[in-house]
Amino acid sequence: MFSKKGKLIVFSAPSGSGKTTLVRHLLAQDIPFGFSVSATSRLPRGAEQDGVDYYFLSEVEFREKIAQNAFLEYEEVYSGTFYGTLRSEVERLWAAGKHVLFDIDVVGGLNIKKQFPKECLALFVQPPSIEELEKRLRGRETDSEEIIQQRLAKATEELAYASQFDRVIVNDDLETAQQEVRKAIEQFLES
Repeated sequence: MFSKKGKLIVFSAPSGSGKTTLVRHLLAQDIPFGFSVSATSRLPRGAEQDGVDYYFLSEVEFREKIAQNAFLEYEEVYSGTFYGTLRSEVERLWAAGKHVLFDIDVVGGLNIKKQFPKECLALFVQPPSIEELEKRLRGRETDSEEIIQQRLAKATEELAYASQFDRVIVNDDLETAQQEVRKAIEQFLES
């Protein structure tokens, strides 16, 4: 059972929208935030580290944790590729007296909002356009052409969920987006 101490701030967006950049900016602020490290069955990209960027599990390990009800939420985002939030992560951060920041997919974000409607602020980070999103994904130089095309197709689906979030932040200018996010979160934490 969760001891509801802190609040939950969910960031969801299509891959490449800038949600991770916004979350990192917030973690550097003077608010007691803790980052919920998600679990995934995909392989690490670039310099990603287990336990820092994600908990990297095999597909078998991920399915075992599903069977053990170890996830607050999870989704098979692509065939055989799971992402999820371990209950133990939220418990750990709340026990440390922190508000929990999530950087998770759209369906996962809405699932957390549904479970904690009053304790959760769900923010959708929207790219200025699909063309700009494609440019950002290619600029990363971490994914194959096939993966980029999968991400672009998924982005079109995910954009349809934006209206279900508490706030939509269009990330066309990073500094403006950072200010909008900070203001929305401060208002939420004071409520």
